[in-house]
Amino acid sequence: MLFEPLTAPFLNLGNRTVMAPMTRNRAVEANTPNALMAEYYAQRASAGLIVTEGTSPSPNGLGYARIPGLFNEAQVRGWQLVTDAVHARGGKIFVQLMHTGRVGHVANLPVGAEVLGPMGSACPGEIHTDAQGMQPHSTPRAMSLIDLSAVIDEYVHSARLAVEAGFDGVELHAANGYLIEQFLNGNVNQRTDAYGGSAGGRNRLALEIARATADAIGADRIGIRLSPYGVFNSTGPFPDVDAQYLALVRELSTLGLLYVHLLDHSAMGAPAVPAAFKSQLRKAFDGLFILAGGFDRASAEKALSDKHADLIAFGRPFLANPDLVARLQAAGPLNPVDTSSLYTPGAEGYIDYPTLAG
Repeated sequence: MLFEPLTAPFLNLGNRTVMAPMTRNRAVEANTPNALMAEYYAQRASAGLIVTEGTSPSPNGLGYARIPGLFNEAQVRGWQLVTDAVHARGGKIFVQLMHTGRVGHVANLPVGAEVLGPMGSACPGEIHTDAQGMQPHSTPRAMSLIDLSAVIDEYVHSARLAVEAGFDGVELHAANGYLIEQFLNGNVNQRTDAYGGSAGGRNRLALEIARATADAIGADRIGIRLSPYGVFNSTGPFPDVDAQYLALVRELSTLGLLYVHLLDHSAMGAPAVPAAFKSQLRKAFDGLFILAGGFDRASAEKALSDKHADLIAFGRPFLANPDLVARLQAAGPLNPVDTSSLYTPGAEGYIDYPTLAG
């Protein structure tokens, strides 16, 4: 089933594989996509669907060095290089909108931007900056209601620019401890206003962003990525997480979103998302369901045949194997990932991995 087409009312794909979003830090000039990035994504256009690396809808969301944005016309033109290249090879591509929130350092931000979060508490740990090396995360300013209204508008603006840039759709990054999950997560969000203090309060920002972007460009062009049991960026499970996320997904379903993309990071050491909970989430959502996390061909085929998902996302295998779909079909060997070049600027370890064809 992995290599069968998917035909849905608003999305037709050549196969059931998804290239998962993975940060690569190659937007070296003003956080703007470039020809090198276009080649990288075009090489991987045989995926049924590509979801780009996390792309900020706001100058305030550029917490990492050299990650791309999508909030001005230069970035639209840069992303058009990417979408044109992918479409020329028959691929489909969504942009993942990721506001880093409290995960960032001011040295990585443009002039005038600031680190924001649900609370005024810094994310534990350190982050790379090109200017100053490894640094503790900057302390964020707690977002006011005015800030929250503004960030929703930023997502809407970015979603509209995504359509202008030629993307087939938008994935909202509500996983891995970035801004939307900072509000979802009970360990991070200790607010007592309408955007915290209860499951409904913690879910509010995610739902308002989803609703506003769906109203702007159509719910059939919007997906969302969730990681309810993730621990990345000091999140982690919290009391009643299952009930909160079930309520969230039910409401996302009523909005008519295209897909939910569920990430299980247990292959990388995080707690596993229980199988029964995955099944509950699947039943709660009427649209497409994508599973991600440590899949190979056999486990992907089983998940699809057991109807646990409609699509399967692959992460690191796509980094080192631009022709991953062909390799999986042929049961061919996979190139190993060069971890030393994952986040460095330049072509090395980015567009120079060999294909089976040589």
